[in-house]
Amino acid sequence: MTIFHKFFLSILILVFLAACGNTPQIQSDGSAGTPAANAPARAGNGNLNVVTTVSPITNIIYSIGGDRINLSGIVPEGTNSHTFEPAPSDASKLAQADLIFVNGLNLELPTLKLAEANKKDEAEIILLGEQTITPDEYVYDFSFPKEAGSPNPHLWTNPLYALRYAEIARDALVERDPTNADYYNQNYETFKTRIEALDQTIKDAINSIPPNNRKLLTYHDSWAYFAPRYGVTVIGAIQPADFSEPSAREMADLITQLRQENVPAIFGSEVFPSPVLDQIAKEAGVEYIDTLRDDDLPDQPGDPNHSYLGLMVEDVRIMAKALGGNPDLIVNFDTSNVTGIDQAVEQAQ
Repeated sequence: MTIFHKFFLSILILVFLAACGNTPQIQSDGSAGTPAANAPARAGNGNLNVVTTVSPITNIIYSIGGDRINLSGIVPEGTNSHTFEPAPSDASKLAQADLIFVNGLNLELPTLKLAEANKKDEAEIILLGEQTITPDEYVYDFSFPKEAGSPNPHLWTNPLYALRYAEIARDALVERDPTNADYYNQNYETFKTRIEALDQTIKDAINSIPPNNRKLLTYHDSWAYFAPRYGVTVIGAIQPADFSEPSAREMADLITQLRQENVPAIFGSEVFPSPVLDQIAKEAGVEYIDTLRDDDLPDQPGDPNHSYLGLMVEDVRIMAKALGGNPDLIVNFDTSNVTGIDQAVEQAQ
């Protein structure tokens, strides 16, 4: 081998090693643990560019699209999705998107307005909630009173509604990318099988709770669509519609209600820390659990439990344990993603 050939080969090796060093660290939920996690969706690989909002929806879309889409979720985990304001940099992601999935039901109005102002003419904004339930099925409650005009948007806490989200995503992806239709359809069928198994496992875990204890008082009204599916009664919520702390009168009424209901525990939220709820629990003589979550996936990106399935399993495990049921009935459910780990999701941090 000549000196020139040796030099040329050395250059090729260095270029290859540099490229390997820039390869994203792929996590088990599909998110990329790289400094470029907030960059616009990748282009040039022929995949559809897809933008989503909250992490449960991002993960559901990932379950269908897998490595055949460039997926970017713009609402950081641990953020109040009701008050989230997208950054100017999110406009570039939305401008490059072919499909934009939002929950709808007035959950992400600032993001929706930004999407409408910046999307390509041929891009499509898909409102999942409005395609899942009809207006006569909307739920209004303490955090979402009817007079305010916005129904409770947390449909995904009912796994069958999450399955409908996946179905809508499959249909949209198949329409835009028919070449990969078999892939999207197979992913949907796999996800459907897991959701159906989850639904039954949740029923078993909730049924293990003594009937008089199947009551939820939470900080935020996130369980309006979960509760009727599984025979649970939502007896109240702490957070008013304006996301303020409850008044002294409201606190006194809640303490009285808790004593009358005789429930063993009430539930806070990792996203909405509230010393007020801790105070109410002490006054009422009940346990305070502050680890329920509705749009913040459990564990860390890269962990098997960091998924929509993991979110539901973790919440039901917490409920069953605190309310006198058997958490072992759900703790071993497979929460791993159904599509593997070979696609980077650009999730805002």
